Amino acid sequence: MTSETTEPSSSATTAPEATTEATESADAGSVYTDGTYTETGEYTSPGGQESVTVTITLESDVVTAVDVVSNAENPNSKRYQGEFVAGIADVVVGQNIDDLSVSKVAGSSLTSGGFNAAVDAIKADAS
Repeated sequence: MTSETTEPSSSATTAPEATTEATESADAGSVYTDGTYTETGEYTSPGGQESVTVTITLESDVVTAVDVVSNAENPNSKRYQGEFVAGIADVVVGQNIDDLSVSKVAGSSLTSGGFNAAVDAIKADAS
């Protein structure tokens, strides 16, 4: 059985179907533009390169909604990504996007590398 114990190597790429629906922020103190942003974050698992597609809705720099789509090919990665997808909303919704640095969700530690890479790209998109 392969486990997720190696150190993640992450990078973000814009998904071909990436969308940005931004509106002017109601809070003049916001760093990021309110809206819904989608990016794909990649990471290396013991089974090879994997990715997750992350969609985040921001309002006054706070995550109001999150959706993560598993792009896994490897059976173990599918399992870990599924666990991550099931638990991520409880961890990030209601948090300031600058405070997000997910390390492990529902037993999945490597998927967080792809998630964090996608969040970094979303922050750049929303700036």
